[in-house]
Amino acid sequence: MKKLLIANRGEIAVRVARTAREMGIETVLVASEPDANSLAARTADNVVVVGPAPAPASYLNQDAIIAAALVNGCDAVHPGYGFLSENPAFARKVTDAGLTWVGPDADAIEMMGNKSMARESARKAGVPVLRGSDGPLDPGADALEVARGIGYPLVVKASAGGGGRGIRFVHSEDELLKTIETARGEAASVFGDPTVYLERFVQHARHVEVQILGDGTGFIHLGDRDCSMQRRSQKVIEEAPAPDLPDAVRQRIRESSVELARECGYSGAGTVEFLYDPINHEAAFIEMNTRIQVEHPITEQITGIDLVREQLLIASTGAMSIRQDDVRFSGHAIECRINAEDPEHNFFPSPGLITAMEWPSGEGIRVDTGVEAGSVVSPYYDSLLAKLIVHAPDRETAIEAMLTALDGTHIEGVKTTVPVHKTLLARPEFAAVTHHSKFLETADLLEAQ
Repeated sequence: MKKLLIANRGEIAVRVARTAREMGIETVLVASEPDANSLAARTADNVVVVGPAPAPASYLNQDAIIAAALVNGCDAVHPGYGFLSENPAFARKVTDAGLTWVGPDADAIEMMGNKSMARESARKAGVPVLRGSDGPLDPGADALEVARGIGYPLVVKASAGGGGRGIRFVHSEDELLKTIETARGEAASVFGDPTVYLERFVQHARHVEVQILGDGTGFIHLGDRDCSMQRRSQKVIEEAPAPDLPDAVRQRIRESSVELARECGYSGAGTVEFLYDPINHEAAFIEMNTRIQVEHPITEQITGIDLVREQLLIASTGAMSIRQDDVRFSGHAIECRINAEDPEHNFFPSPGLITAMEWPSGEGIRVDTGVEAGSVVSPYYDSLLAKLIVHAPDRETAIEAMLTALDGTHIEGVKTTVPVHKTLLARPEFAAVTHHSKFLETADLLEAQ
Protein backbone atom coordinates (compact mmCIF):
# COMPACT_ATOMS: atom_id res chain seq x y z
CA MET A 1 0.00 0.00 0.00
CA LYS A 2 1.58 3.23 -1.17
CA LYS A 3 -1.25 5.73 -1.44
CA LEU A 4 -4.42 5.70 0.67
CA LEU A 5 -7.68 7.52 0.02
CA ILE A 6 -9.47 8.53 3.25
CA ALA A 7 -13.22 8.62 2.62
CA ASN A 8 -14.20 10.52 5.75
CA ARG A 9 -13.81 13.76 7.69
CA GLY A 10 -13.15 15.14 11.16
CA GLU A 11 -11.21 13.42 13.89
CA ILE A 12 -11.17 9.93 12.34
CA ALA A 13 -9.73 11.34 9.10
CA VAL A 14 -6.97 13.05 11.10
CA ARG A 15 -6.38 9.83 13.03
CA VAL A 16 -6.04 7.67 9.91
CA ALA A 17 -3.83 10.20 8.12
CA ARG A 18 -1.37 10.40 11.01
CA THR A 19 -0.96 6.63 11.32
CA ALA A 20 -0.61 6.26 7.55
CA ARG A 21 2.16 8.88 7.56
CA GLU A 22 4.00 6.97 10.31
CA MET A 23 3.83 3.89 8.07
CA GLY A 24 5.16 5.76 5.06
CA ILE A 25 1.82 5.70 3.22
CA GLU A 26 0.83 8.81 1.27
CA THR A 27 -2.74 10.01 1.88
CA VAL A 28 -5.46 11.63 -0.20
CA LEU A 29 -8.47 13.04 1.65
CA VAL A 30 -11.85 13.52 0.01
CA ALA A 31 -13.59 16.63 1.34
CA SER A 32 -16.76 18.59 0.89
CA GLU A 33 -16.40 22.23 -0.13
CA PRO A 34 -16.61 23.64 3.43
CA ASP A 35 -14.10 21.04 4.65
CA ALA A 36 -11.46 21.89 2.04
CA ASN A 37 -9.37 23.81 4.60
CA SER A 38 -10.16 21.71 7.67
CA LEU A 39 -7.63 20.26 10.09
CA ALA A 40 -8.09 16.89 8.40
CA ALA A 41 -7.39 18.45 5.00
CA ARG A 42 -4.16 19.98 6.29
CA THR A 43 -3.12 16.70 7.94
CA ALA A 44 -3.46 14.68 4.73
CA ASP A 45 -0.87 14.92 1.96
CA ASN A 46 -3.45 15.75 -0.71
CA VAL A 47 -7.09 16.90 -0.75
CA VAL A 48 -9.78 16.35 -3.38
CA VAL A 49 -13.05 18.28 -3.13
CA VAL A 50 -15.81 15.88 -4.18
CA GLY A 51 -18.93 17.98 -3.72
CA PRO A 52 -20.87 20.59 -1.74
CA ALA A 53 -21.67 20.42 1.97
CA PRO A 54 -24.65 18.02 2.04
CA ALA A 55 -23.32 14.51 2.68
CA PRO A 56 -25.26 12.85 -0.19
CA ALA A 57 -23.42 15.14 -2.61
CA SER A 58 -19.97 14.61 -1.06
CA TYR A 59 -19.16 12.00 1.60
CA LEU A 60 -21.88 9.64 0.35
CA ASN A 61 -21.15 10.22 -3.35
CA GLN A 62 -19.70 6.78 -4.12
CA ASP A 63 -18.79 7.38 -7.75
CA ALA A 64 -17.04 10.69 -7.01
CA ILE A 65 -15.02 9.11 -4.19
CA ILE A 66 -13.86 6.15 -6.30
CA ALA A 67 -13.03 8.49 -9.20
CA ALA A 68 -10.93 10.60 -6.82
CA ALA A 69 -9.03 7.49 -5.74
CA LEU A 70 -8.33 6.37 -9.30
CA VAL A 71 -7.41 9.79 -10.72
CA ASN A 72 -4.98 10.38 -7.84
CA GLY A 73 -3.26 7.02 -8.12
CA CYS A 74 -4.51 5.59 -4.83
CA ASP A 75 -4.38 1.85 -4.29
CA ALA A 76 -6.60 1.62 -1.17
CA VAL A 77 -9.61 3.24 0.53
CA HIS A 78 -10.14 3.66 4.29
CA PRO A 79 -13.79 4.50 5.09
CA GLY A 80 -13.37 5.45 8.77
CA TYR A 81 -16.68 5.12 10.63
CA GLY A 82 -20.13 6.35 9.67
CA PHE A 83 -20.88 7.48 6.10
CA LEU A 84 -20.01 4.55 3.77
CA SER A 85 -18.01 2.44 6.24
CA GLU A 86 -20.64 -0.30 6.54
CA ASN A 87 -22.07 -0.06 3.03
CA PRO A 88 -21.49 -3.41 1.26
CA ALA A 89 -22.33 -1.96 -2.16
CA PHE A 90 -19.59 0.66 -1.78
CA ALA A 91 -17.09 -1.95 -0.55
CA ARG A 92 -17.82 -3.99 -3.70
CA LYS A 93 -17.44 -0.93 -5.94
CA VAL A 94 -14.06 -0.20 -4.36
CA THR A 95 -12.72 -3.72 -4.96
CA ASP A 96 -14.31 -3.91 -8.44
CA ALA A 97 -12.34 -0.77 -9.31
CA GLY A 98 -9.13 -2.63 -8.44
CA LEU A 99 -8.65 -0.84 -5.12
CA THR A 100 -8.02 -2.36 -1.69
CA TRP A 101 -10.85 -1.96 0.80
CA VAL A 102 -9.57 -1.36 4.34
CA GLY A 103 -12.09 -3.47 6.20
CA PRO A 104 -13.93 -6.80 6.03
CA ASP A 105 -15.23 -7.94 2.67
CA ALA A 106 -18.66 -6.90 1.44
CA ASP A 107 -20.24 -10.28 2.27
CA ALA A 108 -19.26 -9.98 5.95
CA ILE A 109 -20.53 -6.38 6.07
CA GLU A 110 -23.81 -7.46 4.49
CA MET A 111 -24.24 -10.43 6.82
CA MET A 112 -23.62 -8.40 9.98
CA GLY A 113 -25.60 -5.43 8.67
CA ASN A 114 -28.74 -7.55 8.68
CA LYS A 115 -29.43 -7.88 12.39
CA SER A 116 -31.54 -11.02 12.19
CA MET A 117 -28.87 -12.74 10.02
CA ALA A 118 -26.17 -11.53 12.41
CA ARG A 119 -28.12 -12.95 15.33
CA GLU A 120 -28.31 -16.35 13.60
CA SER A 121 -24.56 -16.29 12.81
CA ALA A 122 -23.87 -15.45 16.45
CA ARG A 123 -25.99 -18.37 17.61
CA LYS A 124 -24.06 -20.74 15.32
CA ALA A 125 -20.76 -19.45 16.69
CA GLY A 126 -21.86 -20.10 20.27
CA VAL A 127 -22.30 -16.42 21.12
CA PRO A 128 -25.01 -15.98 23.80
CA VAL A 129 -28.16 -14.38 22.32
CA LEU A 130 -31.33 -13.02 23.88
CA ARG A 131 -34.52 -15.01 23.72
CA GLY A 132 -36.40 -13.92 20.59
CA SER A 133 -38.00 -14.91 17.30
CA ASP A 134 -36.17 -17.40 15.09
CA GLY A 135 -34.92 -15.05 12.42
CA PRO A 136 -37.15 -12.38 10.81
CA LEU A 137 -40.78 -12.42 11.90
CA ASP A 138 -42.81 -13.95 9.08
CA PRO A 139 -45.78 -11.69 8.14
CA GLY A 140 -47.99 -14.80 8.31
CA ALA A 141 -46.71 -15.92 11.70
CA ASP A 142 -48.76 -15.68 14.87
CA ALA A 143 -46.84 -12.80 16.40
CA LEU A 144 -48.82 -12.97 19.63
CA GLU A 145 -47.82 -16.60 20.11
CA VAL A 146 -44.16 -15.84 19.35
CA ALA A 147 -44.22 -12.95 21.80
CA ARG A 148 -45.73 -15.09 24.55
CA GLY A 149 -42.78 -17.43 24.22
CA ILE A 150 -40.38 -14.50 24.65
CA GLY A 151 -42.19 -12.62 27.40
CA TYR A 152 -42.83 -8.92 27.99
CA PRO A 153 -41.43 -6.33 27.83
CA LEU A 154 -39.83 -6.96 24.45
CA VAL A 155 -38.50 -5.00 21.50
CA VAL A 156 -39.38 -5.02 17.81
CA LYS A 157 -36.17 -4.51 15.84
CA ALA A 158 -35.64 -3.74 12.16
CA SER A 159 -33.40 -6.38 10.59
CA ALA A 160 -31.56 -3.68 8.65
CA GLY A 161 -31.35 -1.29 11.62
CA GLY A 162 -28.39 -0.48 13.81
CA GLY A 163 -26.76 2.21 15.90
CA GLY A 164 -29.86 2.51 18.05
CA ARG A 165 -32.19 3.01 15.08
CA GLY A 166 -35.12 0.82 14.12
CA ILE A 167 -36.11 -0.22 17.66
CA ARG A 168 -39.59 -0.09 19.20
CA PHE A 169 -40.54 -1.17 22.71
CA VAL A 170 -43.59 -3.24 23.55
CA HIS A 171 -44.77 -3.45 27.16
CA SER A 172 -47.92 -5.53 26.77
CA GLU A 173 -49.78 -7.77 24.34
CA ASP A 174 -52.26 -4.98 23.54
CA GLU A 175 -49.51 -2.94 21.87
CA LEU A 176 -47.80 -5.71 19.91
CA LEU A 177 -49.57 -5.98 16.56
CA LYS A 178 -49.85 -2.24 15.98
CA THR A 179 -46.20 -1.74 16.96
CA ILE A 180 -45.06 -4.45 14.54
CA GLU A 181 -47.08 -2.83 11.74
CA THR A 182 -45.58 0.58 12.51
CA ALA A 183 -42.06 -0.84 12.78
CA ARG A 184 -42.35 -2.61 9.42
CA GLY A 185 -43.49 0.61 7.75
CA GLU A 186 -40.65 2.61 9.29
CA ALA A 187 -38.08 -0.06 8.40
CA ALA A 188 -39.22 -0.09 4.77
CA SER A 189 -39.08 3.70 4.60
CA VAL A 190 -35.78 4.27 6.41
CA PHE A 191 -33.78 1.12 5.58
CA GLY A 192 -35.50 -0.16 2.43
CA ASP A 193 -36.16 -3.47 4.21
CA PRO A 194 -39.45 -4.08 6.06
CA THR A 195 -38.33 -7.21 7.94
CA VAL A 196 -38.36 -7.12 11.73
CA TYR A 197 -37.72 -9.55 14.54
CA LEU A 198 -38.65 -9.77 18.22
CA GLU A 199 -36.24 -9.87 21.14
CA ARG A 200 -36.51 -9.88 24.93
CA PHE A 201 -35.99 -6.50 26.56
CA VAL A 202 -33.51 -6.38 29.43
CA GLN A 203 -34.39 -3.81 32.06
CA HIS A 204 -31.48 -1.61 33.17
CA ALA A 205 -29.04 -3.37 30.85
CA ARG A 206 -25.45 -2.30 30.46
CA HIS A 207 -23.86 -2.06 27.03
CA VAL A 208 -20.56 -3.94 26.76
CA GLU A 209 -18.54 -4.83 23.69
CA VAL A 210 -15.47 -6.75 22.56
CA GLN A 211 -12.85 -5.47 20.12
CA ILE A 212 -11.73 -8.13 17.65
CA LEU A 213 -9.17 -8.34 14.85
CA GLY A 214 -8.97 -10.92 12.10
CA ASP A 215 -6.96 -11.48 8.93
CA GLY A 216 -9.08 -14.26 7.43
CA THR A 217 -7.10 -17.05 9.07
CA GLY A 218 -6.20 -15.74 12.52
CA PHE A 219 -8.63 -14.11 14.95
CA ILE A 220 -8.03 -12.39 18.29
CA HIS A 221 -9.71 -10.08 20.79
CA LEU A 222 -8.28 -6.95 22.37
CA GLY A 223 -10.46 -6.95 25.45
CA ASP A 224 -13.78 -5.39 26.29
CA ARG A 225 -15.31 -1.95 26.79
CA ASP A 226 -18.35 -0.53 28.55
CA CYS A 227 -20.46 2.02 26.66
CA SER A 228 -23.50 2.13 28.96
CA MET A 229 -23.63 5.90 29.39
CA GLN A 230 -25.76 6.78 26.39
CA ARG A 231 -28.29 9.34 25.25
CA ARG A 232 -30.96 8.11 22.85
CA SER A 233 -28.85 5.03 22.08
CA GLN A 234 -25.83 7.19 21.19
CA LYS A 235 -22.72 6.61 23.30
CA VAL A 236 -21.54 9.47 25.52
CA ILE A 237 -18.84 7.97 27.78
CA GLU A 238 -16.90 4.76 27.18
CA GLU A 239 -14.37 2.91 29.31
CA ALA A 240 -12.07 -0.10 29.08
CA PRO A 241 -12.01 -2.66 30.43
CA ALA A 242 -15.72 -3.01 31.25
CA PRO A 243 -15.99 -2.55 35.04
CA ASP A 244 -17.79 -4.86 37.47
CA LEU A 245 -18.13 -7.72 34.99
CA PRO A 246 -17.94 -11.28 36.38
CA ASP A 247 -14.85 -13.13 35.16
CA ALA A 248 -16.95 -15.91 33.62
CA VAL A 249 -19.03 -13.41 31.62
CA ARG A 250 -15.94 -11.50 30.50
CA GLN A 251 -14.23 -14.68 29.35
CA ARG A 252 -17.31 -15.91 27.51
CA ILE A 253 -17.98 -12.72 25.54
CA ARG A 254 -14.31 -12.40 24.59
CA GLU A 255 -13.96 -16.00 23.44
CA SER A 256 -17.31 -16.17 21.68
CA SER A 257 -16.58 -12.88 19.85
CA VAL A 258 -13.44 -14.47 18.44
CA GLU A 259 -15.51 -17.49 17.37
CA LEU A 260 -17.99 -15.21 15.60
CA ALA A 261 -15.10 -13.60 13.71
CA ARG A 262 -13.91 -17.08 12.77
CA GLU A 263 -17.44 -18.05 11.64
CA CYS A 264 -17.42 -15.04 9.28
CA GLY A 265 -13.82 -15.51 8.10
CA TYR A 266 -13.42 -11.94 9.30
CA SER A 267 -10.67 -9.65 8.05
CA GLY A 268 -10.01 -6.30 9.72
CA ALA A 269 -11.16 -4.57 12.89
CA GLY A 270 -14.64 -5.20 14.26
CA THR A 271 -16.66 -4.91 17.44
CA VAL A 272 -19.12 -7.41 18.86
CA GLU A 273 -21.71 -5.69 21.06
CA PHE A 274 -23.63 -7.18 23.98
CA LEU A 275 -26.32 -6.31 26.49
CA TYR A 276 -25.29 -7.26 30.01
CA ASP A 277 -28.02 -8.05 32.52
CA PRO A 278 -26.52 -7.10 35.93
CA ILE A 279 -29.31 -8.84 37.83
CA ASN A 280 -28.96 -12.27 36.20
CA HIS A 281 -25.25 -11.78 35.36
CA GLU A 282 -25.83 -12.69 31.70
CA ALA A 283 -24.58 -11.10 28.49
CA ALA A 284 -26.33 -11.45 25.14
CA PHE A 285 -25.39 -10.46 21.58
CA ILE A 286 -26.81 -7.26 20.06
CA GLU A 287 -24.87 -6.72 16.84
CA MET A 288 -21.45 -6.63 15.21
CA ASN A 289 -19.98 -3.41 13.83
CA THR A 290 -17.76 -4.09 10.82
CA ARG A 291 -15.54 -1.01 11.07
CA ILE A 292 -13.31 0.93 13.40
CA GLN A 293 -15.30 2.22 16.38
CA VAL A 294 -15.42 5.80 17.62
CA GLU A 295 -14.26 4.50 21.02
CA HIS A 296 -11.25 2.52 19.74
CA PRO A 297 -8.71 4.80 21.52
CA ILE A 298 -9.53 3.39 24.97
CA THR A 299 -8.63 -0.09 23.74
CA GLU A 300 -5.41 1.31 22.29
CA GLN A 301 -4.59 2.93 25.63
CA ILE A 302 -4.93 -0.25 27.69
CA THR A 303 -3.19 -2.51 25.14
CA GLY A 304 -0.63 -0.23 23.47
CA ILE A 305 -1.79 -1.55 20.09
CA ASP A 306 -2.53 0.86 17.22
CA LEU A 307 -5.78 -0.44 15.71
CA VAL A 308 -5.61 1.72 12.60
CA ARG A 309 -2.09 0.43 11.93
CA GLU A 310 -3.40 -3.13 12.21
CA GLN A 311 -6.24 -2.29 9.83
CA LEU A 312 -3.77 -1.01 7.24
CA LEU A 313 -1.42 -3.97 7.73
CA ILE A 314 -4.22 -6.51 7.31
CA ALA A 315 -5.48 -4.77 4.18
CA SER A 316 -2.05 -4.41 2.60
CA THR A 317 -0.32 -7.65 3.63
CA GLY A 318 -3.18 -9.97 4.51
CA ALA A 319 -1.85 -10.50 8.03
CA MET A 320 -2.01 -8.73 11.37
CA SER A 321 1.23 -8.20 13.26
CA ILE A 322 0.07 -9.63 16.59
CA ARG A 323 -1.27 -12.86 18.09
CA GLN A 324 -3.50 -13.34 21.11
CA ASP A 325 -0.47 -14.04 23.32
CA ASP A 326 0.92 -10.61 22.39
CA VAL A 327 -2.07 -8.76 23.87
CA ARG A 328 -1.43 -7.42 27.37
CA PHE A 329 -3.79 -5.22 29.36
CA SER A 330 -2.69 -2.33 31.56
CA GLY A 331 -4.74 0.08 33.67
CA HIS A 332 -8.07 1.71 32.90
CA ALA A 333 -9.08 4.17 30.17
CA ILE A 334 -12.09 6.48 29.84
CA GLU A 335 -13.26 8.42 26.79
CA CYS A 336 -15.66 11.38 26.74
CA ARG A 337 -17.25 12.31 23.42
CA ILE A 338 -17.37 16.10 23.33
CA ASN A 339 -20.09 17.36 21.03
CA ALA A 340 -21.14 20.80 19.84
CA GLU A 341 -24.56 20.65 21.49
CA ASP A 342 -26.48 22.80 23.96
CA PRO A 343 -27.35 20.66 27.02
CA GLU A 344 -29.61 23.40 28.42
CA HIS A 345 -31.82 23.25 25.33
CA ASN A 346 -32.38 19.52 24.86
CA PHE A 347 -28.91 19.00 23.35
CA PHE A 348 -29.79 21.07 20.27
CA PRO A 349 -26.85 21.21 17.82
CA SER A 350 -24.61 24.24 18.23
CA PRO A 351 -22.90 24.98 14.91
CA GLY A 352 -20.71 28.04 14.47
CA LEU A 353 -17.18 29.39 14.66
CA ILE A 354 -14.87 28.06 17.37
CA THR A 355 -13.23 31.22 18.65
CA ALA A 356 -10.96 29.59 21.24
CA MET A 357 -9.94 26.05 22.14
CA GLU A 358 -7.68 24.78 24.89
CA TRP A 359 -7.04 21.13 25.74
CA PRO A 360 -5.42 19.63 28.83
CA SER A 361 -2.06 17.90 28.52
CA GLY A 362 0.06 15.59 30.61
CA GLU A 363 0.77 11.94 31.20
CA GLY A 364 -2.14 9.66 30.36
CA ILE A 365 -4.14 12.32 28.48
CA ARG A 366 -4.99 11.98 24.80
CA VAL A 367 -7.14 14.21 22.59
CA ASP A 368 -8.42 13.03 19.20
CA THR A 369 -9.98 15.97 17.38
CA GLY A 370 -10.73 17.26 13.92
CA VAL A 371 -11.18 20.92 14.90
CA GLU A 372 -9.18 23.82 16.32
CA ALA A 373 -9.63 27.51 17.08
CA GLY A 374 -10.89 29.07 13.87
CA SER A 375 -12.72 25.93 12.71
CA VAL A 376 -16.36 26.23 11.71
CA VAL A 377 -18.68 23.57 13.11
CA SER A 378 -21.03 22.70 10.26
CA PRO A 379 -24.74 21.96 10.72
CA TYR A 380 -24.47 19.34 7.96
CA TYR A 381 -22.56 16.69 9.90
CA ASP A 382 -22.35 14.88 13.22
CA SER A 383 -21.66 17.29 16.08
CA LEU A 384 -18.63 15.41 17.48
CA LEU A 385 -15.80 17.86 18.13
CA ALA A 386 -13.31 15.64 19.90
CA LYS A 387 -12.69 12.62 22.07
CA LEU A 388 -10.97 13.30 25.37
CA ILE A 389 -9.24 10.15 26.66
CA VAL A 390 -7.44 9.45 29.92
CA HIS A 391 -5.45 6.38 30.94
CA ALA A 392 -4.63 5.62 34.59
CA PRO A 393 -3.59 2.66 36.75
CA ASP A 394 -7.16 1.97 37.92
CA ARG A 395 -10.76 3.09 37.37
CA GLU A 396 -11.03 5.38 40.39
CA THR A 397 -7.87 7.23 39.39
CA ALA A 398 -9.07 7.42 35.77
CA ILE A 399 -12.35 9.06 36.84
CA GLU A 400 -10.48 11.68 38.87
CA ALA A 401 -8.05 12.23 36.00
CA MET A 402 -10.92 12.74 33.55
CA LEU A 403 -12.63 15.25 35.84
CA THR A 404 -9.36 17.19 36.05
CA ALA A 405 -8.91 16.96 32.27
CA LEU A 406 -12.44 18.28 31.70
CA ASP A 407 -11.67 21.22 34.00
CA GLY A 408 -8.73 21.96 31.70
CA THR A 409 -10.89 21.88 28.56
CA HIS A 410 -12.05 25.28 27.28
CA ILE A 411 -14.00 25.75 24.05
CA GLU A 412 -15.55 29.08 23.08
CA GLY A 413 -17.88 30.09 20.26
CA VAL A 414 -20.12 27.02 20.43
CA LYS A 415 -21.95 25.24 23.23
CA THR A 416 -20.50 21.85 24.21
CA THR A 417 -21.36 18.81 26.31
CA VAL A 418 -18.36 19.26 28.65
CA PRO A 419 -20.61 20.23 31.62
CA VAL A 420 -22.69 17.07 31.12
CA HIS A 421 -19.59 14.89 31.27
CA LYS A 422 -18.58 16.50 34.55
CA THR A 423 -22.04 15.82 35.96
CA LEU A 424 -22.10 12.21 34.82
CA LEU A 425 -18.62 11.34 36.05
CA ALA A 426 -19.40 12.79 39.47
CA ARG A 427 -22.59 10.75 39.88
CA PRO A 428 -22.43 8.03 42.55
CA GLU A 429 -24.15 5.64 40.10
CA PHE A 430 -21.19 5.91 37.72
CA ALA A 431 -18.69 5.27 40.49
CA ALA A 432 -20.69 2.27 41.70
CA VAL A 433 -21.35 1.01 38.14
CA THR A 434 -25.11 0.98 38.73
CA HIS A 435 -25.83 3.13 35.66
CA HIS A 436 -27.30 1.57 32.53
CA SER A 437 -28.01 2.42 28.89
CA LYS A 438 -31.19 4.38 29.74
CA PHE A 439 -29.75 6.12 32.81
CA LEU A 440 -29.12 9.46 31.12
CA GLU A 441 -32.74 9.62 29.94
CA THR A 442 -34.28 8.81 33.32
CA ALA A 443 -32.08 10.64 35.82
CA ASP A 444 -32.64 14.32 36.69
CA LEU A 445 -29.23 15.19 35.28
CA LEU A 446 -29.93 18.66 33.96
CA GLU A 447 -31.56 19.72 37.23
CA ALA A 448 -28.53 18.39 39.13
CA GLN A 449 -26.24 20.27 36.79
